[in-house]
Amino acid sequence: MVSRKVLIITGDSIAPAMAGPGIRALQLGAVIGASHNVRVVTTGDFAPIDTDIFVEKTSKRQLREHANWADIILFQGFILAQYPWLKYSNALLVADLYDPLHLEQLEDTHSDQIESRSKSIRSTVAAITEQLRYADFIICASEKQRDFWLGYLSALGRVNPANYVQDSSLRELISVVPFGISDEDPVQKHSGIRGVIPGISQNDFVLLWGGGIYNWFDPLTLIQAVHQVSATHPEVKLFFMGIAHPNPMFTEYSMSDKAIQLSEQLGTRNKHVFFNESWVPFEERANFLLDANVGVSTHFVHLETAFSFRTRLLDYLWAGLPIIATEGDTFAPIIEHHQLGLVVDENNLQSCVNAIITMIENQHLRETYSRNVSNIRERFRWSRVAQPLLAFVERGNHSADYQRPVENIPLHVTREYWLVGKIRGAKIALNEGGFQLVIRKLTGRA
Repeated sequence: MVSRKVLIITGDSIAPAMAGPGIRALQLGAVIGASHNVRVVTTGDFAPIDTDIFVEKTSKRQLREHANWADIILFQGFILAQYPWLKYSNALLVADLYDPLHLEQLEDTHSDQIESRSKSIRSTVAAITEQLRYADFIICASEKQRDFWLGYLSALGRVNPANYVQDSSLRELISVVPFGISDEDPVQKHSGIRGVIPGISQNDFVLLWGGGIYNWFDPLTLIQAVHQVSATHPEVKLFFMGIAHPNPMFTEYSMSDKAIQLSEQLGTRNKHVFFNESWVPFEERANFLLDANVGVSTHFVHLETAFSFRTRLLDYLWAGLPIIATEGDTFAPIIEHHQLGLVVDENNLQSCVNAIITMIENQHLRETYSRNVSNIRERFRWSRVAQPLLAFVERGNHSADYQRPVENIPLHVTREYWLVGKIRGAKIALNEGGFQLVIRKLTGRA
């Protein structure tokens, strides 16, 4: 087997406290690094972590050096849009599209003006299109996502005879690499919640909300349910594991403010509902997960939900926690089919109340769910889910329809966008400085 040089680029923070993209970059790097030469670099914040692979923060100049070194480059998010010269690299390009960013933004920008929202979506779609157009290999998080991206690829002309002859399943062009869990089971070094958080004792029944409170989630129905259940079960406690996102580039989400405000209005904050205002370091999350009785995740059923892959649910699997989750996403059928917990109706208070009471009162059922969770988690180990990516690394070939970027941009499209840009610039100049500024702009003297 030939040893490849693989560069993984993330724009997310890599530090003791990390969110999903940074964790995913590191874990995929660790799996590939067992048999190949790997570098994981971030253009975001960085702090030293305990790892056996090469990890560092990179500058623009250093990124070019890393890219020149690599045989294969895997990127996430907006990396290709921020560093478009990567498209011209001779290295094989891998696009990690486990997070459909434009669907997420539809919810994330919900309170913005329609013009601003449209601009954000257009720029994100353009960034995604570039990745799908030029990637030699694409990975996503589920079969449902794969179907979604295949439709996109078809519209771009990449579902074509060349790729079909190479592999009629197109698995060599796009495959599923879901978010995974550690190959090592969690070990609790000390309590993270019980007896540590004022108001939560050793005998309480702890519902754990792993991760942040983003706008596409529905913590409000859950908080109302806990408030209602606490009247008959005062031992119920809901703990939100983190509010402040570890990546400082992320703005605060309005839903987290609404959740705090609701808990205060109901008089449940720091009595039955608790918020961790920081972010639990990655290596310490087992101390919190293993203090919980049940893992919870409630959301709204919309387009983002349909194609999402809730990474916090993987932590629940890793810790052997029974789950309460809302219908409508990729995980709901898995929870129901394998009896990993209870699936509740969207925005349905009574459904949520019933699920919590069932979990509290039926210990035998909880233990059954927990055993089932422990059995199914083997299929989500990083060493297992990363196999399609590892197979591509070992194949080491461009896609069958590989071509240089310049060959993929028709001249008439370039001219059209040039003209649109000139007209838009003239309109802005007219509004800002009248005809004199328009003339100066067009003649290049502005």
